[in-house]
Amino acid sequence: MSENSEIEELYLKIHRQGAEVLIAICDCEILGKMFVEGDLRLEVSCEFFGEDSASASEVEAALEKATMANFVGCRAVEHAIRLGYVERENVLTIDGVLYAQMVRM
Repeated sequence: MSENSEIEELYLKIHRQGAEVLIAICDCEILGKMFVEGDLRLEVSCEFFGEDSASASEVEAALEKATMANFVGCRAVEHAIRLGYVERENVLTIDGVLYAQMVRM
């Protein structure tokens, strides 16, 4: 599978609050699901992650303007690592699903 076809399988939503821009990106197949491991609970909701698929260039453009980002799922997190927004050692796994955050200060 090419990188671009992988990226087409992501959902992207942009949240703005004042000067803050939060980007939410997830793998399509986990949207609407809940993952629980111990005290950790991860809900991949349509309200937060949206239902608009994104191309590689759309994800990259959104991340350039982001002050914060949430990545959920293997493809979303691996793309964030490839782009240099997340370091592999900072990735969490919750109930088998990769999760990472990025904050730009």
